[in-house]
Amino acid sequence: MKMTILLFLTGLTPLLAQSQVWELDQSHTSVQFIVQHMVITEVVGRFSEFSGKVIMSEEEITSAQIEGSVKIESINTDNERRDGHLQSEDFFYAEKYPEMTFKSTKVEKTSPDTYQISGDLTIRGITKTVVFDAKHGGTITAYGSLRMGWQATTTINRFDFGLQWDKTMDTGNLIVGETVKININTELIKQN
Repeated sequence: MKMTILLFLTGLTPLLAQSQVWELDQSHTSVQFIVQHMVITEVVGRFSEFSGKVIMSEEEITSAQIEGSVKIESINTDNERRDGHLQSEDFFYAEKYPEMTFKSTKVEKTSPDTYQISGDLTIRGITKTVVFDAKHGGTITAYGSLRMGWQATTTINRFDFGLQWDKTMDTGNLIVGETVKININTELIKQN
């Protein structure tokens, strides 16, 4: 039994040695969403509590495994009443589903510095495949750490994730738009 465990760990060590772990820098990351309001304007919101990491081989970004989560109660649209409504059962139902999560399934290079990141987005316990268009901003050494910058964006249909509140105006248009744009700007720090 001990020999089997030793052989397993010996085989695993080279794989771990080749992998890099990057964690997002909270102070240089933003998770933002944009949704149409009464057809004529947009509401921009953000989340202030989130976490995420990227595990990849040293040579190739397309090997990356990406995971992230957002605390729903940290939503902020600069309007307390609206934020409370968004946390309610009409929208995110934060009491029952406190987090939104993402886990990548595939990373494809589309140009020297752009990628498509496919993965499973879970909101309100509903998981759907989404594709982020991502741009690698570069990698530098700063403040004693190796840092990597990314911008990523995707658009989802909120109804697909159970965010069903749908009051209409006299014109028949929805007060809150059906589609939601998600923007993520992140700086990741390589872990030792």
